[in-house]
Amino acid sequence: MQKAPPTPKGFRDILPDLAKKRRQTINQIADILEEFEFIPIETPTIEFAQTLTGKYGEEEKLIYKFQDRGGRDLALRYDLTVPLARFIANNQQLIANGPFRRYQIGQVFRGENPQHGRYREFTQFDFDTVGSNRLGEDAKIISAAIKAAKKLGLKDAKMFINHKSNFEQVPLEVVRAIDKFYKIGMDGIKKELFKKNFTEEQIQKFIEQIALKLRINVDSPSADLHRLNLFLKEEHKLEIGTDYDWDENLARGIDYYTGAIFELKAGGKAEELTIGAGGRYDNLIGMFVHPDRGRTKKDIPAVGFSFGIDRLIEAIDDTK
Repeated sequence: MQKAPPTPKGFRDILPDLAKKRRQTINQIADILEEFEFIPIETPTIEFAQTLTGKYGEEEKLIYKFQDRGGRDLALRYDLTVPLARFIANNQQLIANGPFRRYQIGQVFRGENPQHGRYREFTQFDFDTVGSNRLGEDAKIISAAIKAAKKLGLKDAKMFINHKSNFEQVPLEVVRAIDKFYKIGMDGIKKELFKKNFTEEQIQKFIEQIALKLRINVDSPSADLHRLNLFLKEEHKLEIGTDYDWDENLARGIDYYTGAIFELKAGGKAEELTIGAGGRYDNLIGMFVHPDRGRTKKDIPAVGFSFGIDRLIEAIDDTK
């Protein structure tokens, strides 16, 4: 029998034991990030709706939008990355003398169907480097995420990596379907694409094309993934196959990624639930920077990663 008003569907109260565990987890990650020279910032929970729309592809329908008393169109933030882009566009002095490395913890909101471990309000822990296109910054992000996971007791944690360039000349519908490989399998991908009038021969061709590009880009000395591999091994002493690996089925559905993309798995298996993910997004921040008179819009490169605190804590509990 309900004794008091309930919370809305997909929202919840967090009891003291879990709140304490969340705080301890966040503090341990923050300690690692500060070793890697990241510093904290905060941004508002509410943004103008126009700031968020047009950035998430088909996921945009999950944004909570509303109007205030003045009739202004507002929205609850969907993630912490787009608000960071808006923040940097308004504080460009922070990247005037080199890359700006930030971390942020905050509540985000998505109007999706709640299920086990998935809520409409949840906590993200993001860290990003803004203002540098150096692949060493991608490696720093990946290394910090792996080190944080292992400090939290996830000794088998492994990062899986791909690159957006491996999906060039592949239809967006195919990319989005492939990103669901570990949820629905190859039969599910084919079924989804058959409905969109792709033939089995076309689907197989795209899948083979993506796998071939990944192999070429890992082996080619001029390719980003090859150079990223060198940074991970030589600068951060990470081991391929143990700390990280390549995954041709990793696509990352969010539209703003432009380069390397990656997902962290607690038990080291690609098919497991993701406890954190990220990638390079060199075009997003420039969308918010109005060009100076007579000049073109400014490009501001960035790369980042986000831990999902709820899934991370579940993974830690599963190891005990």
